[in-house]
Amino acid sequence: MSGPVDRDRGRWRGVGVATILVVEDERDLNNLLRRHLEDEGHRVVQAFDGSAAVLAVESDPPDLLILDWMLPKLDGPEVARRVRKLSIVPILMLTARSEEIDRVLGLEVGADDYLTKPFSVRELLARVRAMLRRVELFREAAASEAAASPPVLAAGPLVVDLAQHVVTVDGRVADLTPKEFDLLALLVRSPGRAFSRDYLIETAWGYDAGGFDRTVDTHVLRLRKKLGAAGDLIETVWGVGYRLARPRSDP
Repeated sequence: MSGPVDRDRGRWRGVGVATILVVEDERDLNNLLRRHLEDEGHRVVQAFDGSAAVLAVESDPPDLLILDWMLPKLDGPEVARRVRKLSIVPILMLTARSEEIDRVLGLEVGADDYLTKPFSVRELLARVRAMLRRVELFREAAASEAAASPPVLAAGPLVVDLAQHVVTVDGRVADLTPKEFDLLALLVRSPGRAFSRDYLIETAWGYDAGGFDRTVDTHVLRLRKKLGAAGDLIETVWGVGYRLARPRSDP
């Protein structure tokens, strides 16, 4: 396997236009999604097994990955794990599994969102639009912050490098998914401020909040574990959501 992919190559290539990799072994469904995504103006690359998906990400980094759970050669979770070593591309996982433990596993291995089969194409397209919109908005916010504020934020042992998209804890790099990074960066920007789950969903995912509270809780739980003792800085505000503890030296 080659080294990490140049992330700039996988950036959104224009307003409303993206390169989307669809990984689905059911050819009729794969082709159906390709047609609808192309009708939206996107460029679509198709893969029909897990090994081909990893190769496609290496050779032609997409702006969004739509990934089925059950695949030949490598299953969806294993593809997500490998892709996360190459790219921070947003991943939408498609799964026929409805158990919470399976959805949590998908998030743990790096998926940003999931959609349970059977699903409507209209809902999938809405989620794709929302995920791509978040990519563009975060890119614009990062560019604005680079011009207006330091690209590195610190909170106790945590250091968040917005430009490099890297978090360190006492000098050790934390292996975060893109969504975990986004959530932590949002909290670190405003220590002491309590963010509702609704706000976190709408800001980090781009969706209306209804029914997604568990998604936020799962990401925060995983984030705390990955940060070790520093994870205690993320406090639960009962009945509201979460906040980053304000440093003791602050008034």
